[in-house]
Amino acid sequence: MIIFRSSPRSGRLSLFLLFLACALNACSDELNRTRPYVLTTATTGGTYYPVGVAIATIAHAQLAESHGISLTAISSAGSLENVKLLRDNQVQFAILQGPFGAWSWAGEGPVSSPQTQMRSVGALWKNVEHFVLMRELTSNGDMMDLENLDGHRYVLGARNSGAEQTGRFILDTLGINYEEKFSLAYMGYGPTSSAIQDGNIVGMNIPAGAPVSAITQAYALVGEDMTILNWTQEQLDKLNSRYELWDWYDFPPGTYPNQNEHIRTIASPNVLVTRIDIPEEAVYQITKVIWENLATLQEIHGATKDMRLDIAVAGLGAPLHPGALRYYREVGVPIPDRLILEEPSTVETGTAADTTDAVGP
Repeated sequence: MIIFRSSPRSGRLSLFLLFLACALNACSDELNRTRPYVLTTATTGGTYYPVGVAIATIAHAQLAESHGISLTAISSAGSLENVKLLRDNQVQFAILQGPFGAWSWAGEGPVSSPQTQMRSVGALWKNVEHFVLMRELTSNGDMMDLENLDGHRYVLGARNSGAEQTGRFILDTLGINYEEKFSLAYMGYGPTSSAIQDGNIVGMNIPAGAPVSAITQAYALVGEDMTILNWTQEQLDKLNSRYELWDWYDFPPGTYPNQNEHIRTIASPNVLVTRIDIPEEAVYQITKVIWENLATLQEIHGATKDMRLDIAVAGLGAPLHPGALRYYREVGVPIPDRLILEEPSTVETGTAADTTDAVGP
């Protein structure tokens, strides 16, 4: 029998190499076991971030071990930044205001080039339009009362925010000459609410899940001296003539403090989007987890009470990802033809659409 003897040094080297091999195998197993995806939301003070964290938490809890899918939520500046992050593949999922989904696919509004790598996953909760005006400046009580302004200070949102961008789009579509009629001010929701209480502005644009704390606070202190403007059918039809995103949203009396009359405004969905190069199975499983755990999601955050499977594809601007399309077909959700796109058999990452500076400032 031949016995091989090793020196202490070679023995230590062998042990080190064995340890390194085990470590590499463990890392390889972990990477093979779990595919980490990132979901971008908005600032931590809004609704996007806590809802995004809830979606990511549920998905990770149910899919990490069983399907090797991990989802993590991060904060961001909001919809416009999210379009850029998704384009550059710094994130794989994003929550956007509904109009940003449509603008991104078409390459319109603040998004200068079509985002051909973007695909929809589903509609989330409603983003409700609150165009507020001091009652003394109203005549009909609807959106065209904004034409009554004559150099008055009005807030469309914080500068470069989603609120400002969608506010401009809405007013432009309705033909309201706000550039000449308004003295535009730029503030976040909290400061805007304080400004109307102090008499520094005559109105504000607050798109958000209802009821909104900034509107609640303003109504509580300003009372019947201010109102949320109503929408007419003609105004809604005009807004939906380019993108069919908005639908009716009613505020019964008492929705907000000192709100004694019924108010009829409109709302569009916030949307969950992803990249076309994310595997079909991963998107299918994430879509399935969201809708099969809707009751849990609604317990975590009240804004998600607007979410329903029967309207899961309403108001989407980009075509559905094949994984989401597969799930909705399985559960019998009707799919409009415009949301079905024949995908190539293979999709390469890093296409020209991904790498150009496709998103405007």
